[in-house]
Amino acid sequence: MDTLPPFATHRVENQPPPFAPRDLWRDDVALREAVSREGGDGHAEALARYGALAGDEIYRLSFDAHRDKPRLRSHDAQGHRIDLVEFHPNYHAIMRAAIEYGVAGLSWHDPRPGSHVARAALSYLHHQVEPGTSCPLTMTHAAAPVLHHAPALAEWARKAATPSYDGRDVGFGDKAGLTLGMGMTEKQGGSDVRANQTVATLLSGDEYELVGHKWFFSAPMSDGFLVLAQAPGGLSCFLMPRWHPHGGKNALRLMRLKDKLGDWSNASSEVEFQGAWAQRIGDEGRGVATIIEMVMLTRLDCMLGSAGEMRMALGQAMHHARHRRSFGKPLLDHALMRNVLADLALEAEAAIQFAIRVAGAVDRAGGDAGEAAFARIATAIGKYWVCKRAPAFVNEAQECLGGAGYVEESILPRLYRQAPLNSIWEGSGNIQCLDVLRALAREPQTAAALLTELESAAGRNAAFDAWLDPLRAVLSGQTPVVEAQARAWTERLALALQAATLLRAGSPLAPAFCASRLGGQHGLAFGTLPEGLDFDLVLQRVLPA
Repeated sequence: MDTLPPFATHRVENQPPPFAPRDLWRDDVALREAVSREGGDGHAEALARYGALAGDEIYRLSFDAHRDKPRLRSHDAQGHRIDLVEFHPNYHAIMRAAIEYGVAGLSWHDPRPGSHVARAALSYLHHQVEPGTSCPLTMTHAAAPVLHHAPALAEWARKAATPSYDGRDVGFGDKAGLTLGMGMTEKQGGSDVRANQTVATLLSGDEYELVGHKWFFSAPMSDGFLVLAQAPGGLSCFLMPRWHPHGGKNALRLMRLKDKLGDWSNASSEVEFQGAWAQRIGDEGRGVATIIEMVMLTRLDCMLGSAGEMRMALGQAMHHARHRRSFGKPLLDHALMRNVLADLALEAEAAIQFAIRVAGAVDRAGGDAGEAAFARIATAIGKYWVCKRAPAFVNEAQECLGGAGYVEESILPRLYRQAPLNSIWEGSGNIQCLDVLRALAREPQTAAALLTELESAAGRNAAFDAWLDPLRAVLSGQTPVVEAQARAWTERLALALQAATLLRAGSPLAPAFCASRLGGQHGLAFGTLPEGLDFDLVLQRVLPA
C-alpha cells in the first residue's frame, strides 16, 4: 500500500485485458475449414479482411449503436408528416462497412461458385459483433432474388445487390444502392399469413394500392419492402417502396417502434398502409410461393446468426478463463471449467460447420437437384435446432465470467438479449418442425436427400450408426411421424446432421460430439461431458492465445 499514489485504495489486479481487437477469421479454425470444404476459398482474402475489421472497428462501434436506440420522428418541427427513424451515426457506419464488404449482396454481385458460402461466412462474422444490423442486411440479401420474378423490378434487384450504402431518406432514383425490408405479420394472424387482411386494389397493370396494417414491420427505414396483401385473386406478394415512384413519400405510416427485448440497434415497427402504392411480384394468389425464397434465405441467416452468437460468447468465455485466476490458478486450468468450455466448443463448432454445409447446398442448388432438396429441408431443421440452443449457450458463457458477464461493458448481455430472437423470427420452433413434416410428406426428394447425407457418414462412428437406425425408417416412410412428435424427430435429425457434417469433414471433435450428443454420455446442462474426452484437443481450436 505504501507504493500506491495518494487516495488510491487498491491496485487493479487479476482482470483480463480487453477482448478486442481480435481477428475473427484468423481465430476461427472451424469456420475456415468449413468455408474451404464448401467451395468458398476464392473469397478467403475478402473474408480475412472483414474478420479483422469486425473484430476491431465494428466491435467498438457496436456498443454506442446499441446504447442509443433508434427514435421515431413522425413529424418535423413544422408539423409535416415525415415518418423518419433516426439512428446513432455508428449504425450507419456499420451498415456502410457491411454492405461494401458484401454482407448483403456478395451472392448476387459476384455470383461465382462459392459466393453463397462466402456471403454466409460474412453474415456469421458480422452477427458476432453487431446482430441488430444483421436484420436489414439479411432481408436485403434474401429479397433480391425475389425481385427477379418481376422484370419491371430488375433495377431494384441490381441496386439491392450493389455494394453501396446510402442511409438518406430519398427516392429510389437518387441512390446507387438500396436496402430492403419485409412485412408479413398482422395482428390477427401471426405465422398464419393467409389470415392477413391488408387489401390490395388494382390500379393498372401490376400496380396496386394497399390499405391495411403490419404488426411487425422490420427495418422501416429500408428503401422498399416485400409485403403480403389480399388481392382479388388471393394473397399476393408486392414490392412497396418508401417513396412513391412518381414523387413524394408513399402512404406508409409508422405508428410506433417496437420496445423489444433486444436487437436494440435495429428498428422494428408497427405500420399502416393508407393507400400505399405497390407493384405485384408473381401471380395473384401466389404470394406465399413467391416470398418463400426470401423466407428460406432469411432462415439460413437465423441459423448463421445463432451460430455467430455462440461463437462470440464462447470466445469471450475462453478469453476470460485464460486470464482470470481463481483459487491459485487460471480458471482455464480448473477441470470443471474445462469441461464447460469444451462442451460449449463442441456445440459452437457443430453449429457453424452445419450452417456452412447448408450454405454450400444453397450455392450448388441451381445445378444439383439433390443439393436443392437438402437445402430446402436442412434449413428448417437447422433453423429450429441451432436457434433453440443459443439462449442456454450464451447464458452458460455469461456464467463463466460471473458478474462481469452480466454488465453492459461486456458484450454478453447484448448477446443474451439477442439470443431468443432467431428462434422466433421467420417462423417459431413449431412452424419449423411442421415444415419439416410437411416436406417429408409432400416432397419425397427431401427425405431422399437427408438419407443420402446421413448414409455418407455411416460406418465411421458406432454411436452415430446407432442413432441413424431409427431415422432410416422415418426417412424411408416406414415409420410415420405424428405432429405431436415433430420436435423430437426434428431434434434427432438435427443432431444426426451435425454429427454427419463433423464426421465427413474429419473434424477432430466428431468423436466427442457423437459420444456426448448421440451416445447418451451427456447431461441436460453444459459441462457434463464424460470422462476420457481430450479437452485439450477441443479447446485448442477455440481461441489462439
